[in-house]
Amino acid sequence: MKRLVEEQVTGWKDSPRRKPLLIRGARQVGKTWFVENVLAQLFDSFVKIDLEKRSDLHIHFSGTLDPRSILNHLELATGRIIPGKTLLFIDEIQACPRAIMALRYFYEEMPELHVVAAGSLLEFAFGEISIPVGRIQYLYMHPMTFYEYLLAMGKELAADYTLQQPDTVDDATQKMILAELRSYFFVGGMPECVKTYRDSASMLETFHVQSEILDSYRDDFSKYTPHINPICLDAVFLNVAKSVGEQLKYTRLNDGHSGQMNRKAFDLLTKARVIQKIPSCDPSGLPLGATANQKKFKASLLDIGLMQRLCQVPVELELQQENLLAMYRGKLAEQFVAQELLAWHSSELFYWSRDARGSNAEVDYLVVRDGKIYPVEVKSGKGGSLRSLHLMLEKYQNCPQGLVLYSGTSNKMPEQKLVFMPLYSVTIIGDRRLPVI
Repeated sequence: MKRLVEEQVTGWKDSPRRKPLLIRGARQVGKTWFVENVLAQLFDSFVKIDLEKRSDLHIHFSGTLDPRSILNHLELATGRIIPGKTLLFIDEIQACPRAIMALRYFYEEMPELHVVAAGSLLEFAFGEISIPVGRIQYLYMHPMTFYEYLLAMGKELAADYTLQQPDTVDDATQKMILAELRSYFFVGGMPECVKTYRDSASMLETFHVQSEILDSYRDDFSKYTPHINPICLDAVFLNVAKSVGEQLKYTRLNDGHSGQMNRKAFDLLTKARVIQKIPSCDPSGLPLGATANQKKFKASLLDIGLMQRLCQVPVELELQQENLLAMYRGKLAEQFVAQELLAWHSSELFYWSRDARGSNAEVDYLVVRDGKIYPVEVKSGKGGSLRSLHLMLEKYQNCPQGLVLYSGTSNKMPEQKLVFMPLYSVTIIGDRRLPVI
């Protein structure tokens, strides 16, 4: 299955400024598969060390972090590791925090050796060690985007159309792609789920895989202790999933624990990249994060498929909805837009909420394109007042126009400074964030 990160690592192997590459991301987003099936093919030989399975190898990182000494020990367990020819892959590196520290010395003393590491929950390992700043290159992996999903399903032409301006694509094709999006809402982007659906064409089988992934996440929660009560973590995780698109308060995320403990659980899940915090901000200028209000926020989940499974969305009923935005009261659409924005455009998300007392005006998301800020609304149709969007455009003249993502085809209302775009067009609404490593 083709992944977007292939574009980012092109040239890493032969780059004169190459450093050890640390691939980050939540569990089961495809980090290990990518290294084994894409990066490994670029080398004469490949050596993998899984530090979660091979706890016996941790001792080699406990004393000196001299890379030659470490390699001498590792070769006894793995076979020859030849700089310039072998790709050394250290998987689940968070299980041995000192191995993360060792990456610095591989860069400084053995720059000719190609080293890739991967892990989840890395922020917790970082809390125990000195982070080798400037000695490592980072790559973050997301669940598969809708574009990657279409490629995996053998629908390359439809995938290519999602990268084009929708007003250059005929209405029939736009509607066909929106029909494909219905399935993605429930399959989601976790690679094993996509593969299961592609191979079996069974939603039921796919849901079983989603449940297994969620169980593995809950098992991970026990690893956070003594940081936090795992029951509190699980409750906050569930309630964030049920509250996508809504402004949150820590006290309401879990009745069984204090607001302070809920906040700690929320922050830990954010660090683990399982949820994404979306603060409100003032769109009067850039960067958006400079005016972020961390006390007024929404959140999204890692993946739309996991979200619908966690919330036990009645799929047989929701699939009968003709309008994508009507599914699960619009929450699936807001989740979809959030995760696509993160994958394609920005490592942070923001929205606008009016500060005036008693006002409930808000705009779902803000994106940046060519130095301009665009408000983005996720709406069910061209009808409705879009009052909040009009209010924001009137107040902030620096915003050229409003973008409305909906379940119809492309349309423009220049007199109202509005552009209506099919929901899948998230791909092209902001600056592309895919730096080449």
